[in-house]
Amino acid sequence: MPLLNKVRTALPAGPGAHTTAPSLLRLRTALTVFFALDGFLFAGWVVRIPAIKQQTGASAGDLGLALLGVSAGAVVTMVLTGRLCRRFGSHPVTVACGALMALAIALPAQTHSALALGAVLLVFGAAYGGINVAMNSAAVDLVAALRRPVMPSFHAAFSLGGMLGAGVGALVAGGLSPTAHLLALTGFGLLVTALAGPVLLRHPAPAHTATPHAQGRRLDGRARRLVLLFGVIALCTAYGEGAMADWGALHLEQDLDAAPGVAAIGYSLFALAMTAGRLSGTFLLERLGQTRALVAGGTTATAGMLLGALAPTVWLALAGFAVMGLGLANIFPVAVARAGALAGPGGVAAASTLGYGGMLLGPPAIGFLAQWSSLPVALTTVAALSAAAAVIAYGSRRATAGV
Repeated sequence: MPLLNKVRTALPAGPGAHTTAPSLLRLRTALTVFFALDGFLFAGWVVRIPAIKQQTGASAGDLGLALLGVSAGAVVTMVLTGRLCRRFGSHPVTVACGALMALAIALPAQTHSALALGAVLLVFGAAYGGINVAMNSAAVDLVAALRRPVMPSFHAAFSLGGMLGAGVGALVAGGLSPTAHLLALTGFGLLVTALAGPVLLRHPAPAHTATPHAQGRRLDGRARRLVLLFGVIALCTAYGEGAMADWGALHLEQDLDAAPGVAAIGYSLFALAMTAGRLSGTFLLERLGQTRALVAGGTTATAGMLLGALAPTVWLALAGFAVMGLGLANIFPVAVARAGALAGPGGVAAASTLGYGGMLLGPPAIGFLAQWSSLPVALTTVAALSAAAAVIAYGSRRATAGV
């Protein structure tokens, strides 16, 4: 079957025109390492949140406000990083943000108040937001040079890194203090950055001329609307990720009387299914094309979440969570890649910011709706937004055919 809506590129020209197949392979390997490092470090911080809460003496409300520092820092930096990538290049910005994130992860363990924790989490969030935009921008250029839809493989590395980081954190939590653990993560992060970073610094991003941003032209109104559309698709699916992380286990335990250990399996199954979906994402995109993959993913996620939210038994709900993870797996990577192919780092920044906003919006929205109605009903909004992503992708198939 011919590849539909594949990112189209010209042969490399200008800076980066000398990029050869072996150097592209090295770039892909180095970028994959940075995606995995991002997930590993972020998960390592997340598993120590309870210990940091105890160390700072923060109440649940104070901790919630402090954690907003991560979100605030990330959103602000995502907006600015697109400009930094255009000025300095996505590769140097990726390396710089990787080093900053490694350094910043040690800071929360040095705090003893909620206010200080919120302040240092602004720095950590800024590094997290910056590296996500920069490395996705670099990945968009590499995808164009390779002429294969390999973006999901990078996000699979992020997911695998997160699973590994959470697993290592759980193993050492009983034997290492937060200070020792997070300092070890700093050393590991700086070591990985020192090993993988020179590859990105030696090789400029592969250049391509098929998109307006690559040709130095300003985006017209249609192109801006398409970038916004991709961002909305990312928002719709990231909403589901945020909801699953915060409410999936509670739904299983509260509404279906699952034991705490069984309830904890829900998010693990979701994350594992999402990782598997991303590992097979390139194969799927080559067979279906990007628009069909978006529609199929949104439809699958809708069915999975309806089953997960409304199933009368725990095991059916767990199956629904797994199906939803498979459906959502490649929607966010494809949306970000298409925005980047059209508008470069600015497009990646816009889509990532909207997507991250969806992840932030999901948990409080679910909580409000659950209080007004019930948690199972509130969780059906995840299915509704997944269906909306599929409808938007299908409805705009002609407008985005050249992207």
